[in-house]
Amino acid sequence: MALDINALKSKLNSFKRVGGGDRDASIWKPKEGKTVIRIVPWKDNPENPFIELYFHYLGNKTHLSPLSYGNRDPIAEFADALKSDQTRDPKERYAEARPFMPKLRTYVPVIVRGEEDKGVRFFSFGKTVYQELLGYISDPDYGDITDVKNGRDIVVEYIPQEKSDTNFAKTMVRPKPNQTPLADSAEKVQQFLTEQPDIRAIFKEPTNEELKVALEVFLDP
Repeated sequence: MALDINALKSKLNSFKRVGGGDRDASIWKPKEGKTVIRIVPWKDNPENPFIELYFHYLGNKTHLSPLSYGNRDPIAEFADALKSDQTRDPKERYAEARPFMPKLRTYVPVIVRGEEDKGVRFFSFGKTVYQELLGYISDPDYGDITDVKNGRDIVVEYIPQEKSDTNFAKTMVRPKPNQTPLADSAEKVQQFLTEQPDIRAIFKEPTNEELKVALEVFLDP
């Protein structure tokens, strides 16, 4: 009997994905044009697939804020101290603190249609897309778009900055009208529900000491 090379390759990829911290393989970034995806219930919290993470962008360095996991953040505390300085004008205080305030980025596990062999990856987006997706879910005409039996695929349209009518790249989302299953077999559905990257391995929480050093270097390079 000949080996099923494609099946073995798929299994190899699943070993690389599950529990791994390979960010490139675990994060999906939309390409120019339209792509169809499907939100998958998150294995760590099936009732809410949206994972809210906070980041600091200091110069050309990005640091995960421990606030993402409910822990203290010395950079955020520095921002709070600047904002609470009652000896200065409120607008001035906020403007000075803003660079040190953590910024929200939301992640959701997805399957990309046509690339199901790559397994579940995380799709990252900002506040606007987050609000749009929550709006669709809250609309009874759409309901639970993540349901594995009667959910809906989502069309993601991405316009890069150089082709956008604004100074920023644009990402737009729109659920498809027809309800469809997550996969064509119960085995595949179970695989998507259980074989997912570990978000904590992808975005490891820095120590307070590491963040203090990063802040000091940014303030006095």
